[in-house]
Amino acid sequence: MSSPEATSAPIHVESSDHLDELITDHEVVLVDYHAEWCGPCKMLEPTVEEIAEETDAVVAKVDIDELQELARSQQIRSVPTLQFYAHGEQLKEVIGVQSKEDLVDIIDAAA
Repeated sequence: MSSPEATSAPIHVESSDHLDELITDHEVVLVDYHAEWCGPCKMLEPTVEEIAEETDAVVAKVDIDELQELARSQQIRSVPTLQFYAHGEQLKEVIGVQSKEDLVDIIDAAA
C-alpha cells in the first residue's frame, strides 16, 4: 500500500482506525496533532510538509477538534504535539514548534 504519492504529502487522518493502519503499514510515521486555531501549529506546518516530501517517513495529521476522542485517548494536552513511531511502536513525543533539523534527526534515528 505504500506508494510514493502516499508519502510525499501529509495524510489527513480520518479516524483512530485510519491512524492505527498508517502506523502499522509504514516503517516510520510522524503524527502531527494540530488545530486550525493554533498559531504555533500554522508555524510548524511548512516544516511538517517539507519532512513529508523529503524523508521516508509518513506524515499523518490529526485535527484534534475533528478527532477529539483520538486526541483524548493519546493524552494530547497541547498542540502542536508530534509523535514518532517506528515499526508500530511509539518512540518519542515532542510538544511545541521544533526545528526541522531536530525532527529529521528523530526520524533518521527511528529508521
